[in-house]
Amino acid sequence: MSQRRFARGSAAGNLITLLLLVGVVALGAWLWLGKKNEAKSEGAAQTSQTSSGSQTRDTGVAKPDGDAPSPIEPVIGTPTLEAAQTYVPKDNTLRIDISEYAGYGGLIVANGGLEPNADSFFAKEYGFKVQISMSESETWSPLNNGRLAATATTADALAVLGRQFDAVVPIQLGYSRGADMVVVDRGIASVNALGGKILAASQFNESEFFIRYLAQEAGLPVVVLRDLDAKPKAGSLGLVFYEDAFAACDAYQHELAGGGGRLNGCVGWTPKTDEVIEASKGAAKALVSNRNLLVIADVLAVNKGFAKAHPEMVKGLVHGILEGNRRLRDNQAENIGVVAKAFKWTDEEARDELAHVHLSNAPENRAFFAGTIDSAGSFGGIFQSSVLAYGSLLRNPADPSRFEDSSFLEAISKRSPFAEQKIAIAPIRTSTQAALEGDPLLSKDIRFFFEPNSSNLDRSAVQNQEYLQTIKRFLQVSPGSTVLLRGHVDNARVNEFRQSGGEQLVQSMALKAMELSRQRAMAVHDALLAKYPEIDKTRVEAVGRGWEEPTGATDAAQNRRVEVQWFTVE
Repeated sequence: MSQRRFARGSAAGNLITLLLLVGVVALGAWLWLGKKNEAKSEGAAQTSQTSSGSQTRDTGVAKPDGDAPSPIEPVIGTPTLEAAQTYVPKDNTLRIDISEYAGYGGLIVANGGLEPNADSFFAKEYGFKVQISMSESETWSPLNNGRLAATATTADALAVLGRQFDAVVPIQLGYSRGADMVVVDRGIASVNALGGKILAASQFNESEFFIRYLAQEAGLPVVVLRDLDAKPKAGSLGLVFYEDAFAACDAYQHELAGGGGRLNGCVGWTPKTDEVIEASKGAAKALVSNRNLLVIADVLAVNKGFAKAHPEMVKGLVHGILEGNRRLRDNQAENIGVVAKAFKWTDEEARDELAHVHLSNAPENRAFFAGTIDSAGSFGGIFQSSVLAYGSLLRNPADPSRFEDSSFLEAISKRSPFAEQKIAIAPIRTSTQAALEGDPLLSKDIRFFFEPNSSNLDRSAVQNQEYLQTIKRFLQVSPGSTVLLRGHVDNARVNEFRQSGGEQLVQSMALKAMELSRQRAMAVHDALLAKYPEIDKTRVEAVGRGWEEPTGATDAAQNRRVEVQWFTVE
């Protein structure tokens, strides 16, 4: 290639060139100053319009990668499954699907990994092999339709699926202990404070059940919103659904970053929830996790036709999971490697994930199905809680007995070493327990019935026994939690006292009201411990608040109540 040669120009040409250069420099300076002034203007306003027309501002919160997720159209009613068919094993190998979750580690240990293994517990003890697949999509239809022998799911989902789900549950795998979380704006102190707020969530999984369960216990109605422009009533919690829990948390983080304020939190699971809190720079916090609220229970759902045709294989699955859980609980160091390899984690990551799980042993399983476990939710309790939480969405709900089959569990539990195991579910304390009269997780007003002008509970009132059971359930599903019973009386006669005796009479009657409310709270306290003597009395306290904290209702009877405040250990 020839080299291009540039000749020097004339004086006139040089002058023209100089003028052009000056013009270019001036134009660049003008453009730079304009952009600088524009930036100043934007910085002063700190606002801009989003595509939806809402105001946003620069908050300093880091945005997640990609655009803000869009809400999905919520499913009306419940999911529809493929028609039921019997699973038929091929090559004496069972197909089981799980998600990437440490709570399924016992199954993996028993199988020696994910692939069919001649040296697995199942092969050596029962003569069949297991192929474990992993997916994050729901596998209820493949199980129902006979493409899977079994799948891992949660007890609450069974209530949603109902009679169309042709499956049996022979074993509990474990409890989630801190993996699920509700993240909210910093100023929200309790579940009751979510009235009028909007949370991002995902539909028909344990995270939706978790927030619905909490709202139901707080007496907070839940409404499903189709988009971020809709608003719930002041006393209702609004849920906007996204494709999955991670997308829901990303949507909330985008709102935090832009300052839009259309979402007040999200419901999801780790590590995404932890990432949102960290990125929020203090704007968001964890309202509650299920670290000490044991209502998310993982179970193995088995194709019903297969279970009927191959009971010995189902027995082998139950036996193998109990053995795998035992090995992982008692000798984690020796078995952590196979779990880490299956999930492509490091050993350290596997240990950290297992810290969010309680792998169930044989006596814990038996108590879970029998409803006698006093430190966590039972199968029937969680199932019925799900029915209540979803409310009218579940038409003609099924009974939990439709799914439960603990006969295999009963047979295996009598063998050694399972016969020697003990229930061992304890609170996990990550900080000092909140002082009573501080911020409870939730409050619930209960109208106990008393004898007229008395602090004696009406023994004939069936509702009183149901309310005592409600308080017991609070303590039962959350090991280490406490309840505070706050007695109240109505304030309907305060003006009458003031007119007839002035402030002196008001003060005198206020003291009597305070004592009556304390006596009524103590009556509930004593009745609770008499009905359930196994409850540790240090977990229940009672105080009287007189007429100092009326509900605001015009009906005086609404103020004659006992407020139950629930403090969980976090």
